[in-house]
Amino acid sequence: GKTTAIKIALGAVRHHAGAVHLIDKTRVGVVLDQPPWHTDWRVRDLSRLFRPFYPDWDQRVFDELAGWAGVSPRLKIKEFSRGMGMKMQIAVALAHRAELLILDEPTSGLDPLARSELLDRLSDFMTDERHAILFSTHITSDLERIADLITILDRGRVIASGPRDEVVEAWAMVRGGAADLTDELRPRIRGLRRHAVGWEGLLAASDLSLCGPGIVSEAPSIEELLVHLAKRKESENAS
Repeated sequence: GKTTAIKIALGAVRHHAGAVHLIDKTRVGVVLDQPPWHTDWRVRDLSRLFRPFYPDWDQRVFDELAGWAGVSPRLKIKEFSRGMGMKMQIAVALAHRAELLILDEPTSGLDPLARSELLDRLSDFMTDERHAILFSTHITSDLERIADLITILDRGRVIASGPRDEVVEAWAMVRGGAADLTDELRPRIRGLRRHAVGWEGLLAASDLSLCGPGIVSEAPSIEELLVHLAKRKESENAS
């Protein structure tokens, strides 16, 4: 549901229910899975074609980011690597002084160095309090690094949303032996997984008082939240 939500926000897909609203009078820059430009355009064509539409176009910023992307002015869009495509879309967005960046899976498929460079650039962008990023990703380590607010979607439904630390602190990963899994505790655990020496799962922090002394609890990672919240509780599976 992540890409669909972005397309609805941008008006590219019509929604059948609910509402979406982007901040008024905000300059928006969009970075998609692939550059939405004619594949025969060259890098040198981009600023020439886009500059007339943006009165605040900053050629210095575009040239600097094109250098960061490692592209020559004569390179065609169809010759871009995935990393080049992502970086050049960011170059266009920042050259027209976007205040809100909307990025759809920007680091998927990038090598570790390219991912790190891209996240560093996004972190620099966020140092200005007038800037914001809507970042769609399934790579949860990226969220651990730069996200302030997170929303977890499962099959089009919001299953958790809020400040990152508050969302994480609302849950605990719990582990224990077979005898520790009481009838009262079992139906409250998300993503319960049994193994040879015991079990583990996700439990609401408000239910930790139900845990006996043999149960170990710790803060979950965002990936653990995503995996376990998307799973149904045993009581829901049985109904």
